Amino acid sequence: MPPILDNKDLSAPSVFRPAALLREARRQKSLAPADVPPVCILDPDGDMVRRLRQDGRAQPFAGWPCYHTRLDTFTLANRTVGIVGCAVGAPFAVLVAEELFASGCRFLLSLTSAGQITPSGPTPYFVIIDRALRDEGTSYHYAAPSDYANADAGLVARAAGALKQRNIAAFVGPTWTTDAPFRETEHAIEAARSKGALAVEMEAAALYAFAGTSGAAVLCLAHVTNTMGQLEQDFEKGEADGTADALAVLDAIVGISEAFVPRD
Repeated sequence: MPPILDNKDLSAPSVFRPAALLREARRQKSLAPADVPPVCILDPDGDMVRRLRQDGRAQPFAGWPCYHTRLDTFTLANRTVGIVGCAVGAPFAVLVAEELFASGCRFLLSLTSAGQITPSGPTPYFVIIDRALRDEGTSYHYAAPSDYANADAGLVARAAGALKQRNIAAFVGPTWTTDAPFRETEHAIEAARSKGALAVEMEAAALYAFAGTSGAAVLCLAHVTNTMGQLEQDFEKGEADGTADALAVLDAIVGISEAFVPRD
């Protein structure tokens, strides 16, 4: 048995808990306890955060005690939401997700750029991730081995309906989550394609495994922006580095959160 699958008692509580980390961070930084907005966003690329700050739309959340990140707030779908930029990769994304849910978050959205595996159209386009192939390490600390980590089907259906209502084109389907983007070999890509993966990204499997075991409401989306550098002028996201389209997608989905997440 490889070490990543060894000594995993998934029913046992962790000795190290996010609440303890946040308590000590607040003590060291002289911060009073403060709840984050109930709806938060992970922006692994950081493009949305940079654009929001540049436009004067985002303000730092002064009570965020995380050692590694900055939490900003801005208005989306007529409510205040939180956003953390550059939490890229499965371990980092789940570390931040744990801290956010320990701090009052009720619904977390992750929107990451992704490489095309099975063409669904000319890039860029969006995918609502309904399940993610577990080719990373973090998910195995949360859930027993399986091929996929699954999204909450109800959240996927609500998100798809919200985008359709706004006439925003998006696909629903699986992705491949990897820890090693520069080890996407032809064989590995073909294997992921044979399993129906539409795109490759670095966070969804771990976030869905965390959500499945904790009961947290998490939805992951992929902004398919590239063919892994195989074409000229790859990685073009669109207007304002793709932030205009990305924020429109998130606005539609945050709008339906009224049904299950109270306003702050």
